[in-house]
Amino acid sequence: MDQWAFKEIIRERRSVRRFAPTPVPIDAIRELVDCARYAPSDTNSQTWEFIAVLNSDKIRRISEITWGKLHELARDAESRGLEKEARLLARSFGPYATAFENAPALMVVLSTPYVSKFRDKIFDPLQFVSQQTWDMESTKSSCLAAQNLMLAAHAMGLGSCPMTGPALLAEHSIKEFLGIGFDRHLNMVIALGYPGEKPAIPKRKDVEEILRLIL
Repeated sequence: MDQWAFKEIIRERRSVRRFAPTPVPIDAIRELVDCARYAPSDTNSQTWEFIAVLNSDKIRRISEITWGKLHELARDAESRGLEKEARLLARSFGPYATAFENAPALMVVLSTPYVSKFRDKIFDPLQFVSQQTWDMESTKSSCLAAQNLMLAAHAMGLGSCPMTGPALLAEHSIKEFLGIGFDRHLNMVIALGYPGEKPAIPKRKDVEEILRLIL
């Protein structure tokens, strides 16, 4: 593949929120995770795991859990006099946080504990950084793998949409529902399926706006 063909894959990938009812084959799921695992990671720590939820009832249940936590937060906001914010949370953010409800597949993207010889032999004895920093290192690497997965999905004719709402609102409850260990962090969920829509190209910042050259 030449660079322009690869660039087209990057440029044409969209966040798809409406899907055809066609199931995603398990072989395709395995191929996507195979692509994901070739992402770079800090000291090759490979701090990622994926759970593929293919059961429609369980996907809807994850949506219900997320929606329930969102409304708990909205009620709490109202009790503190933040009625406007509560309405915006439910009406504006809510649909985005649960747009995976009708997807044929849901990829749950986890980060695992960061283990490295540099951490064990150097950084931890020096107390160089906090545990929170190591958690962030795990998350960064896991997100790189998620991007690999979504680009591969587009190349295979599948649509995807990453959503952090369930992680922000209901991480503990979703982990409990799926039997995920306390040492794993829920980074995002990715709705996955054959596209039922073709979203428009969103405006991007110009290269000159985001690039600083030091010569």
